[in-house]
Amino acid sequence: MDVRRHTRTLLAGLAAAALLAGSAGAASAADASPGAKPAAKPAGDGARALCKRAPKIDKRIDRALKRLDAGKARRGSVARLQQRVDNAKKAGHTEIATFLQGRLDQRESLKKNLEQRQKDLAGVKTWCEKNDGGTKDSGK
Repeated sequence: MDVRRHTRTLLAGLAAAALLAGSAGAASAADASPGAKPAAKPAGDGARALCKRAPKIDKRIDRALKRLDAGKARRGSVARLQQRVDNAKKAGHTEIATFLQGRLDQRESLKKNLEQRQKDLAGVKTWCEKNDGGTKDSGK
C-alpha cells in the first residue's frame, strides 16, 4: 500500500511538471509570435488609489516602527535581537552570534527603510490634500 502511494505521488508530480513545461513553452511561443500585442501601459500614475490607501499605509508603517523601536521585552524589536546577539557572544556561540547578527543588520536596515518611506508618505499626503485626493488623475 505504501508503494502505491509513492507511485501515485510520483506520477502526479510528473504530470504536473509536464503540464507546466507545456504551458511555459506555449507562453513563450505566444510571446514570440509577430501578431502578439504588447502589454497595456498604465493610463495614469495611480495617484487617486495611493491617496486612498495612504492612511492605511501610514498605520502599517507606524505599527512596524513601534515594534522595531520597542524594548528588550518585545518580540521583533531591534533591542531584543541585539540582546540575543550579545548573549550568544557571551556564551561563546560564534555561529549563532553570526547568524543573529545578520538578522540584526537586516532588521536595522528595515527600520531605516521604513523611516524613509514614512517621510515619503508624508509628502504624498501633502500632495493629496492639495490635489483633491488625486481625483484629477486620469488613471484608475
